[in-house]
Amino acid sequence: MQYRKFGRTGLFVSELCLGTMTFGGASGIWGHIGNLQQSEAESLVGRALDAGINFIDTADVYSEGLSETITGQALKNLKVPRENVVVATKVLGETGKSPNSAGASRYHIMDGVKASLKRLQLDHIDLYQIHGFDPVTPIEETVRALDNLVRQGHVRYVGVSNWAAWQIMKALGIAERQGLARFESLQAYYTIAGRDLERELAPMLQSENVGLMVWSPLAGGLLSGKYGRNAEAEKGSRRTTFDFPPVNVERAYDCIDVMRQLAEARKVSVAQIALAWLLHQQVVTSVIVGAKRVEQLDDNIAATAIRLDAGELAALDKVSVLPSEYPGWMLERQGGARAKRLAESGQRG
Repeated sequence: MQYRKFGRTGLFVSELCLGTMTFGGASGIWGHIGNLQQSEAESLVGRALDAGINFIDTADVYSEGLSETITGQALKNLKVPRENVVVATKVLGETGKSPNSAGASRYHIMDGVKASLKRLQLDHIDLYQIHGFDPVTPIEETVRALDNLVRQGHVRYVGVSNWAAWQIMKALGIAERQGLARFESLQAYYTIAGRDLERELAPMLQSENVGLMVWSPLAGGLLSGKYGRNAEAEKGSRRTTFDFPPVNVERAYDCIDVMRQLAEARKVSVAQIALAWLLHQQVVTSVIVGAKRVEQLDDNIAATAIRLDAGELAALDKVSVLPSEYPGWMLERQGGARAKRLAESGQRG
């Protein structure tokens, strides 16, 4: 397990992060994702820590708060030293019936952090993330509320999830201008079959030195190896009951075809190739992996040992590269023309 610098901070997190969305679910969408109870969740947390994973991600809305409760109890039961684990959670979603029980307002953030700390049984949260964009609340209000939490010691770092590049840049500008704690990370969807993030978000993250946490790296199980043009998934598999995130299936199958060839040649799983591809992307800080069984988690962990060579990366890139879109193709053309002029100028000199 390798550890990577978290954005612009001095914090180091493991290249894999244990996701806890499978903890506690019994009904609604959470039941489709997973319904691991305390002892089962503890087995996964213990195995992750033993493998060197020091990063755990949850959210206040996962299983209506039960995921946080189970995660906190697992850390306590396993007697995990507080300095050995980086705990991340999120706030935004609806947690009650009041009109103020959702969103990124100061009101909801202040209530949300107290509730999360209580469920997690912690005195501070290492990474507190806004779980999506709130079009009603001014970004400045959200950034100021998070800065207050950092100054009060309830939160160490702040981040965001599922925001557009322009929204993050606006928040970073406000934070810099007013001396407030800034977003140090983005949690976003990114897979070899869904590379949309590379258009605007990835260049922005690298330019501003913001870390990237990848959620659903196997596209809701679609890239696990269970699916394909000529492969029927097991009955009850997550993707058959909860078709999310949305994916261009034909494009995904093209990627799976190539990944399966590489996996067979290496005698590893298709899932490991999909995860390894992400771990080779420079913009990625940590990949969030969730599991229902220890065997699944072990398979995911094994991906950290895979080093794809230049030929394998080229084959994967060829089948998955995004089609050019404006203004990308215009920028590429202008950049290529300028590079050519400079090269010619250098030759003449």
